Amino acid sequence: MSTTRWRSIPLLNAPGVVQMAIDRWLFEQHDRGLMPPVLRFYTWSEPTISLGFHQRRYPEAWDRLTWRGTPVPLVRRPTGGRAVLHGGDLTYAVIGSELGGRREAYCRLCQFLVAGWRSLGLPLQFGQARSTELRTQANCFALATGADLVYSGDEASIDKFIGSAQYWRGSTVLQHGSMAIAPDRDLYQAVFDLEPPRLPVPPLPLPQIVEALTAAAGATLNIDLETQPLSDREWADIHANIQADIRPLASIKPLTLNPSPKSGEGLEDPQQNCCNPPLLAPLRPSWEKGVGDEGF
Repeated sequence: MSTTRWRSIPLLNAPGVVQMAIDRWLFEQHDRGLMPPVLRFYTWSEPTISLGFHQRRYPEAWDRLTWRGTPVPLVRRPTGGRAVLHGGDLTYAVIGSELGGRREAYCRLCQFLVAGWRSLGLPLQFGQARSTELRTQANCFALATGADLVYSGDEASIDKFIGSAQYWRGSTVLQHGSMAIAPDRDLYQAVFDLEPPRLPVPPLPLPQIVEALTAAAGATLNIDLETQPLSDREWADIHANIQADIRPLASIKPLTLNPSPKSGEGLEDPQQNCCNPPLLAPLRPSWEKGVGDEGF
């Protein structure tokens, strides 16, 4: 059986507004037939809360949340779901087409995550809770739905490890998700007033994890991955889209649910050996406009 050529973009560390702009830009390029399917992994250069595209309410405390004396940005994903705290996590993104229906595409794409983490010693399975329960949750990781992968090694405690969401246009899909590798306990409690997931994630360097997941993607999806970093010209186009898409968070209504953020020690930097984007100065806008959502 012949393989399909995909583009693999090397591990990238950047602010959330930049990462979301990259995902949107890659989606547009593939949807227009200008780029093959894409697999990429990335980290967030500062603690950030991402909101689902249709998430209109969130705790009021998030508006004034700071960490190490710096405001924690809020960015909006182009996909659905609820809030995710980034920092100490690894995010994956897949942009492709002709992958079947939404649930079929989700199951196909998640197989490489299951296979890759199994090879690293972490067994995962699909969650069971109904997605309608998310309507009462601000926190994406508060429960696991059928659109999530959970740790299956301990029957007494099944914890969510990967939360994913989709955006569709015709047969083209963006699916991305957060892997809770090393969430900071104090910051997580400040944001969600909950304990973070505690999973036996192997203490491996991020490049080694990415290598294992990339190899699993090639095998399970029967694809030929060609590594190609973003070019200077592509960065310039992405940067232009960032400047055009920024607008205030005024349309979102806060909820007074959580107490004022707790103070805590600074985050250890989990982004070792990651690439930093060229040509872009650090950006700290408070909102990123999404392109629309039909989240899983």
